[in-house]
Amino acid sequence: MITTQAAVLSAINTPLVLTDILVDDPEPHEVRLAVTHVGLCHSDLHYMTGTVAADLPVVVGHEVAGVVESVGSAVTDFAPGDRVVGALTPSCGKCRNCAVGHSTQCQRQAEVRVRQRPAFTLPDGTVVDRLGSVGAFSRHILMRENTLTKMPDEVGLHVGCLLSCCIITGVGAVFRGAQIRPGGAVAVIGCGGVGSAIIQGARMAGASAIIAVDLDDARLEASRVYGATHVVNGATDVPAAIREILGDGVDYAFEAVGSARTAQTAFAALRATGTAVLVGIAPDGTDLQIPASDFFFGEKKLIGSYMGSGQAQEDIAEFARLYLQGRLLLDEMVTKVIPFAEINEGFEAMKSGDVTRIVADLTV
Repeated sequence: MITTQAAVLSAINTPLVLTDILVDDPEPHEVRLAVTHVGLCHSDLHYMTGTVAADLPVVVGHEVAGVVESVGSAVTDFAPGDRVVGALTPSCGKCRNCAVGHSTQCQRQAEVRVRQRPAFTLPDGTVVDRLGSVGAFSRHILMRENTLTKMPDEVGLHVGCLLSCCIITGVGAVFRGAQIRPGGAVAVIGCGGVGSAIIQGARMAGASAIIAVDLDDARLEASRVYGATHVVNGATDVPAAIREILGDGVDYAFEAVGSARTAQTAFAALRATGTAVLVGIAPDGTDLQIPASDFFFGEKKLIGSYMGSGQAQEDIAEFARLYLQGRLLLDEMVTKVIPFAEINEGFEAMKSGDVTRIVADLTV
């Protein structure tokens, strides 16, 4: 067990507090990381603001990269000093979903995450929860061996951390979730970090039109860097604006906000036989109202995509190669790297349309 520093959330809608915590030793299939960089994700805000329930106190954060510090007795693929990126979704590798390539939907995920002892505790013995059994806003964390992917030395960990959530979620939704066909027309509603990754995925997949939709003009302008061919301000009638551009709806509409309104907009923007993909995490209790007739007479489809709908280790390694080939833009997505001590200011800055991704540097 070691003592380290973490940003702890003790009450909803209050700032994170840098606090000393105790981190357990690795169990047989675990690795202890010295965290170097963590991306600030809107999913973390859901827990911080209470729109998604969390047990308190908790360490949030999940978009993580770091260096292996020590390994459990059964770990075979990693050694101290390895540079790695960690994914949110451990898997058993044996259930039906894992066997057919859907490890993000592992049927034994809750069981896999169970530990014999608490991973994080306060010095007084109080157990500290971890978002997704990760809790990346800590200078040291524990992760399952099968959630980690080694990074080539040429990939800086300040951009590599984006692969673990933002990129795998967005690009994965394109290739594994929607499986879009080359030449299809795409709309992306919400052009933050995940939306920007979706746009890049659509570009790499050969979409003939990529329409970026957002309320912030700065984000819309930035979306062109990632491959958007057209932009629409979300304050307008979005489906009508898309039809004016294309003469019809889109083949694929991706929702990356996490609200009923934008999900319904994505569905309404489809042409007949089109597919809407819900990627953004909606608050607990969110319900959708979708016209049933569109499913029958228009043969429209509505699907979800969680963490890229695929195999995290394999996909992250592939995305790292795409980055090194210059086909996947990561440096452009990192708006700012901030010291760990400024993490609350980083979350405040996320409200700005000038921000795609803020990364916290835990080495300083």
